[in-house]
Amino acid sequence: MLEEVEHWLGRRSWSAGDRPLDQLLAAKRGAGARGTVSVVLPALNEEATVGAIVAAIRDELMSPAVPLVDELVVLDSGSTDRTAQVAAEAGARVVHRDSVLPRLPPLPGKGEVLWRSLLATSGEIVCFIDADLRDFSAEFVSGIVGPLLTEPDVQFVKAMYDRPLGTAADGSGAGQGGRVTELVARPLLNLHWPRLAGFVQPLGGEYAARRSLLERLPFPVGYGVELGLLIDALHTVGLDALGQVDVGVRRHRHQDGQALGRMAAAIYRTAQLRLARGHLVRPALTQFERGENGFVPRTHVVDTEERPPMAEIPEYERRRRAA
Repeated sequence: MLEEVEHWLGRRSWSAGDRPLDQLLAAKRGAGARGTVSVVLPALNEEATVGAIVAAIRDELMSPAVPLVDELVVLDSGSTDRTAQVAAEAGARVVHRDSVLPRLPPLPGKGEVLWRSLLATSGEIVCFIDADLRDFSAEFVSGIVGPLLTEPDVQFVKAMYDRPLGTAADGSGAGQGGRVTELVARPLLNLHWPRLAGFVQPLGGEYAARRSLLERLPFPVGYGVELGLLIDALHTVGLDALGQVDVGVRRHRHQDGQALGRMAAAIYRTAQLRLARGHLVRPALTQFERGENGFVPRTHVVDTEERPPMAEIPEYERRRRAA
């Protein structure tokens, strides 16, 4: 590991418990408009978990006694279950992806929803939380928002945590989640962006950043969004402006092996673009499934689209000028 990264780990890695809520609230009051916080949950068919996450944030971080979060938005990307209804009943403002920037037909993918959320929110600190988390703790939010309220030089903060694979009572599978991280993202970062080698969960979906940074970054529309934002944030503001916070344990729904393969291909493609700023010769991935007569090839298109920095979108510029 680079000496610079070892030094960074000591300065920019924290625990959620390092900043009590009263300290965060005092820092938020002192920051004024710069301390406004929007929490965004990108959601697609997450009725089983989204309500509990919304309720925890509203009860613990949006009460008169603890007004840490100013805005809680569930960005629905076309759910066919009761995600929108459950989220609204729990107290979130639900926004459908297609209603944001309607002149641009939406593309499928999580990154598309995160990009559009910048137009659907107003906080100067934007916090993203995946909507499939189980046993959710509000410390996921307060932990990663904390450094942005108390450290003026910090601009981008990722959560770090253990990711158990499965829910066995004996603890088997502890730390074995995050397979794409270990097999694809971590090798890529160590080889090509060694200054990011200190991030424990580079692909984690829980992170917060200043709007002034996010609006300058391109957003890969699919699975590559987390890697792309992290790499581009490094090149835009430097390593010392990035941080990570230990929030304990993250439990969520795990993908099957083929879905992980598609995720890995998209992440590799995101890295390749940033290495060469070129295009893949063949942006597709063929996988195999066993059928009645042997293995059957299934080819999937790899995400090849990225949205431009939101600051370049006229509707966003007009809204910021009017604010």
